[in-house]
Amino acid sequence: MPRESESTGAEPDRRVRVMLVDDDELMRKGLRAVLSSDDRIEVVEEAANGRQAVQRARHARPEVVLMDVRMPEVDGIEATAALLADVPEAKVVILTTFEEDEYILGAMRAGASGFMLKRSSPEELTAAIHTVAAGEALLSPSVTRRVIDRMAAQPVLGAPSDSRLDELTPREREVLELIAQGLSNREIAATLVVEESTVKTHVKRVLMKLDARDRVQAVILAYEWGLVAPGSGGRPVPPGGSPE
Repeated sequence: MPRESESTGAEPDRRVRVMLVDDDELMRKGLRAVLSSDDRIEVVEEAANGRQAVQRARHARPEVVLMDVRMPEVDGIEATAALLADVPEAKVVILTTFEEDEYILGAMRAGASGFMLKRSSPEELTAAIHTVAAGEALLSPSVTRRVIDRMAAQPVLGAPSDSRLDELTPREREVLELIAQGLSNREIAATLVVEESTVKTHVKRVLMKLDARDRVQAVILAYEWGLVAPGSGGRPVPPGGSPE
């Protein structure tokens, strides 16, 4: 499971509080059984639909929420947005059997920090929870590049002005453009010929200045602002010009 950093997430003595949201009771039981094998994870709550998820999250205060997409009453995308409005410190990982682009993009825009397929291995799932709990964002390997390509192919209807973008240094803007291309910290370091620790510092500052929850939100902002050219294969747009 590629991750945005090599960190394994939570500290050894700390248990990540997890909430399971799925209308399939058998799936919830299976997920609970898988997660119980990791003594650094604690399942604190379950919900059978999006409405229950929002209500119960207010009391359970989970750190990570595994959220199904297709559910009765309120689906996973709508529930993600509502849950994060009430419990902004939570991290939502969309867990589904579907790979359709609209679900992925919808989840990203709703504020989800990750997207995993239900066929992922137990090891990938537990690693994902620790990665997201540590403040990183992730997408399942089979969909990451396709999502970036899909976003790049969408027309940008005029890059909106935003003072947050002006706060970035030239190097930080370059890092943001590379994040929007789907590059990991290690790949960015190789591209810029700098240490990975330096990239991590730049990424942290970019997220802080943009007031972005994580890299997923940073990617969305980069495309909305036209920093990456639609249909250019993810190549960044030089300031005041078109892609070379």
